[in-house]
Amino acid sequence: MIVRKPGSKSAKLAVLILVLSPILWLGCLLFGASGIGIPANNDILTLRLNRALAGFVVGAALSCAGVVLQALLKNPLAEPYVLGVSSGAALGAAAAILTGFAASGMASLPMAAFVSAVVTLLLVYKLASQGGPPSVYSLILSGVVVSAMCSAVLMFLVSTASSEQLHSITWWMLGDLQVTSTGLLYVCSAVIVAGIAGSLMLSRDLNALTLGREMAHYVGVRASVAVSVGLALATLLTAAAVSIAGLIGFVGLIVPHACRRLVGADHRRLVPFAALTGGLFLSLSDAFARSVLHGREIPVGVITALLGGPFFLMLLRRRRKQEWTE
Repeated sequence: MIVRKPGSKSAKLAVLILVLSPILWLGCLLFGASGIGIPANNDILTLRLNRALAGFVVGAALSCAGVVLQALLKNPLAEPYVLGVSSGAALGAAAAILTGFAASGMASLPMAAFVSAVVTLLLVYKLASQGGPPSVYSLILSGVVVSAMCSAVLMFLVSTASSEQLHSITWWMLGDLQVTSTGLLYVCSAVIVAGIAGSLMLSRDLNALTLGREMAHYVGVRASVAVSVGLALATLLTAAAVSIAGLIGFVGLIVPHACRRLVGADHRRLVPFAALTGGLFLSLSDAFARSVLHGREIPVGVITALLGGPFFLMLLRRRRKQEWTE
């Protein structure tokens, strides 16, 4: 396996992103449906600040989850949305909202999303493993099938919702960063920070696993334990992100690939850089989504889907021609 190292231009670009990240993130506070500029009062500033924070932590979570899944599965197309994990988490969260379970406690919604996401991931892996180790295409196909099943059940739940619930759930399914509960935002943010920290602690094992389980065993890595912990961390990050913002796809696909070209495939650098870049990417995408049409907002999930769809097809076409070498 060949591991690409970042060139001098890539390294300079990575440093530039690190330097400009705080400025660009603060610049997101200037964008809103009411216009572009400094907020007129503290209430609007607080709303934009919470939304920018939500965009950053959700983007960081999805990007980090994508990095972990791609390393564990040795699959460049692996990411929470493609594998159906996001749909599973969304189903659990929506069920908790519509049944009232989410109102029983601040941790109820993330818990429901996490349990549903774990069940979904296990089902996808089980289906893809029929007849042998799962291939790239069997994982994608299984993810699409399970995601469709989750979407069907979710549509059934939505059809039974009241008109008030229907409006909020619909926007949430499209990917919406409007914060309705600061308590939930802070709880999920703490979970995401812990998940990213855990992924960083696992970075040495991720480096070894990209070389194969047998090679990982030779360098002292307990592959089965590392894979289980990594999958749990990726699922936890996805569940927390979905609890805040609903279904937002392809962030975990676009950002890890871009970051891998900038800082290389060493997960000790890749995990934190992908988290930072993913947070910045989604914050900027949301700033664009809420300001491109004056007086109206576009769900940020629409923007990421428009960017991620062609990117996914490009990677899929390239994957047919050569094996993943990163």
